[in-house]
Amino acid sequence: MIIYLTGYILCFVFTRLGWLLPSGLVLIFAGLYLYWKDYRASGNLIHLRGLFCLFFVGGQGLSCMKLSLLQREWSLVTWLCFFLAVVSFYLAFGLAERLQVHPLASKGEGRGRLFGESRLRGKKCQGTLLKAILAITLASLAAFVTEALVLGYVPFFLRGVPHAYSYFHISGLHYITVSCVLVPSLYVLYVQNKDERQKGRNALALLATGTSLLIPVLCVSRFQLIFAVGMAVFTWISIHRKIHFAYVAALVCVMVPAYLILSIARSHDVAYLNSIFQMKEASTPIFITQPYMYIAHNYDNFDCLVAELPRHSLGMRMLFPLWALSGLKFLVPSLVDFTIYVNKTELTTLTLIYDAYYDFGVVGVVLFCALLGVLCCFMVRKIKVQKNPVGYVFYAQMAMYMMLSFFTTWFSNPATWFYLVVTGMVYLYVEYR
Repeated sequence: MIIYLTGYILCFVFTRLGWLLPSGLVLIFAGLYLYWKDYRASGNLIHLRGLFCLFFVGGQGLSCMKLSLLQREWSLVTWLCFFLAVVSFYLAFGLAERLQVHPLASKGEGRGRLFGESRLRGKKCQGTLLKAILAITLASLAAFVTEALVLGYVPFFLRGVPHAYSYFHISGLHYITVSCVLVPSLYVLYVQNKDERQKGRNALALLATGTSLLIPVLCVSRFQLIFAVGMAVFTWISIHRKIHFAYVAALVCVMVPAYLILSIARSHDVAYLNSIFQMKEASTPIFITQPYMYIAHNYDNFDCLVAELPRHSLGMRMLFPLWALSGLKFLVPSLVDFTIYVNKTELTTLTLIYDAYYDFGVVGVVLFCALLGVLCCFMVRKIKVQKNPVGYVFYAQMAMYMMLSFFTTWFSNPATWFYLVVTGMVYLYVEYR
């Protein structure tokens, strides 16, 4: 933490002096160091604390460069919140690690253990995973078709409507539609167990997985596609503890064209995006501008919240999943009637700690990140002795949330809890079988 503290102080001083590029680079280096420290100690490429530090701290470093005219100097409270978020998470994780009992070594703790126990291998696990894959895919496809019929369009086939996906929602039903993002991760588990002689089963599993990836494409949801593929990759890494660079290169070659195609399908041309992002250097290539703004601007939205929030909501914001999934938001609309403070209408992505501050201010940020650190510590240790294969999907989900900690308020998002519930149901089904 000394390296991070030093880097944070230097970043703050450099920013106040107007040395924006060095300020960002210092913080990015600090994030890289914290990730490398956890990776070196664990050998885990997707160590949860390492991912959080790399992407949350690194994202803040990018934001400190202030390459857009939309960005402004942050308040002292904003600086304090970002600092305490990392410190609380890091120290709580470390403390939980020290306090935990260590019976794992006697149970064969180690690296690269596939599914923990051989009892989960074989046809029974293969058949169980296939049934889960088919059930989720069919439910998701049915929900998607219903939405398309009721709303009268499929976003991929619309032109000139940049926010078509934003309107492609039937409340409640859409959670089932986007549950397709879990299927590629389950397919990764299926592949580890598949019997090459069962060609019909294997083809059916592959077809279902392809269908689950097609749904985000038809919805023109770049995020859902990236989330589904990223979680599948993380599931693979959590099992094998490594990934071949040839696979990474192949994945990039597929995902970049897919991302560009979906951007075109959403009518997001270069002129439209540049009018929103307002970069200081108008000549900045769009392939730099777009990822930069989707990472950096979220920190400025948090500063906007700090500056404009009239009073804290005392837990009501973070309970939004309860109001949404229970249907209470329709009976009592005031439960979800909260202003989202952003400084650009089209740029609504936030950070992981946005709602924690909305509810309880600085104290909320500290408590939320400390609890999250303890939970991540438990999961990092649990994955080493995992017996139920679906546990790897839980871990992959958490890894995605930590990697995208700069992006949104994951744990006050109803979709996150819906994914966790569906994954939990599959976990119990596999455990039962």
